[in-house]
Order: sequence, then C-alpha cells, then structure tokens
Amino acid sequence: MVLQTLAGMGRLHGYGIARRIEQVSGDRILLNQGTIYAALVRLQQRGWIAAQWGTSDNNRKAKFYAITRNGRKRLASDVAQWEKLAAVIGRVLSMAGRGEKP
Repeated sequence: MVLQTLAGMGRLHGYGIARRIEQVSGDRILLNQGTIYAALVRLQQRGWIAAQWGTSDNNRKAKFYAITRNGRKRLASDVAQWEKLAAVIGRVLSMAGRGEKP
C-alpha cells in the first residue's frame, strides 16, 4: 500500500502516507505512527523507497519518501501476484456459491 501510494501521489512524509491510505480505504485501514514508520524503515532498507529531509506544509522538518526504480518493479510484481490470487479466490468462491464442490 505504501509503494502504491508513493507511485500515485509522489513524494510524501510518513504521516501523509498513512492518512492517504486511511482516506482511500474509507477509514477501514487505520495506521498508527509505529506501524507506518516501521514499514518505511523496512522499505528503505530493501531499496524500494528513498528518503530525504525537507519541510512540511506546516513548516516543520519532516522526512519525505519517494518510490525508487526497484520499488516500482516490486510494486508491479506484487500487483500481478495479488491479481492472480484474487482471481483464484474469486473462482473458488463462485463455485461455492453455485453449490459446486472445489
């Protein structure tokens, strides 16, 4: 979700990423600061995002994140894998809805 948010929105700070995910999910996914920042550290360590210090809209120092080329490759791979899994689950559920045995 973080990679997709950065791919779609561009450079954002951690709080902005969390709020955007919450907004897009209709507040069904709520992220606390510990969760989002732990994820950002892992993504940065893997080389999927890059970070740079800057100034936020309210004139505070903040770390801004952007997706990297490797992050875009990973996102494309994850999206493809998710779509395959969702299709399989959809087929299984549609069989169950028709009373078929898997």
